[in-house]
Amino acid sequence: MRQRLSSEPDRYRGRRRVPTPPRSRYAAVVTTAFVGAGLVALGANALPDAKSVSPSVLDELKQASITSQDAADRAKSDDVATRDDRGGKTAAEQDTWLLPLHGYDFQSPYGMRWGKLHTGIDLVAPEGTPYQAIHDGQVTKAGWFGGYGYAVIVKHADGSEAIYGHSSAVTVKEGQQVKAGQQLGLVGNTGHSYGSHLHLEIHVNGQPLDPVPWLADRGVDIQLEVETIYSEVAAS
Repeated sequence: MRQRLSSEPDRYRGRRRVPTPPRSRYAAVVTTAFVGAGLVALGANALPDAKSVSPSVLDELKQASITSQDAADRAKSDDVATRDDRGGKTAAEQDTWLLPLHGYDFQSPYGMRWGKLHTGIDLVAPEGTPYQAIHDGQVTKAGWFGGYGYAVIVKHADGSEAIYGHSSAVTVKEGQQVKAGQQLGLVGNTGHSYGSHLHLEIHVNGQPLDPVPWLADRGVDIQLEVETIYSEVAAS
């Protein structure tokens, strides 16, 4: 048997794992920790948490939200303010002018007739037909009025006056405030009249004017029996 001499170097027999030095393992762990921390930091910068927003920025955002809500509330309030307490009418609707009645025959226009001025228009309708105020105003006359027979006079806010003549009866009193469309009386044949009809006059500064063009300027067509208010409802 051959004996191994002490001076003969050891020879490698089979496989064996080369152990990782402790210092190398520590370096790998430290490196991984730093890389992870870096990723977390980058993520934090890209997606900031709400709590990281400074109080001043939050206050500005809150104030902007309040300002926007205030603006919306003011717009709603302004819209409500344009409504009339009488029935939800807008300011434009408060200036409504209407026909005095419906289903009439337009006869005897304003102008010369039998050698004298016919200061109004005649709307022929059966006796007892209700007629109404063409506009808001105050009743200054309600009763017998000479050749007009039983009549109603309404003075409007713009100073103009409407005279409704030859009534069979009046249904309002002097001093009463009336609205456009409110009944004033009944068509008749009283006074200087030759048949049942409503005589309508318009006076401005005490002088009679032709009611046809005057009312047409206010959206009422007497000859065609058309009112602007109904045209607007149909269009909507």
